[in-house]
Amino acid sequence: MRRLLVGAVVLMGVMILFGMLALGVVVNHRLAIIKPGQYRLTVLDEPAGTHIAGVAAFGGEMALTLAGGGADRVVLVNPVTGRISARVALKR
Repeated sequence: MRRLLVGAVVLMGVMILFGMLALGVVVNHRLAIIKPGQYRLTVLDEPAGTHIAGVAAFGGEMALTLAGGGADRVVLVNPVTGRISARVALKR
């Protein structure tokens, strides 16, 4: 019985090591996809007093919540191309 328990503990330890190794490989691969300088500078033509209230990932785009300088709004920006995909203004 004791040998079985020791074998199970060793097996679980090996599985944890392989799992951590696989996790490290996946994280490294995903970080390697993003290359420095891959993103473009995007200038938003917004009124004075506008500030970024929040940022969220939305598919392959960034959703920027803008506040101040008028009604609050959400702008979808593709970080690779720098193109603005959509603008949504929230009426006050």
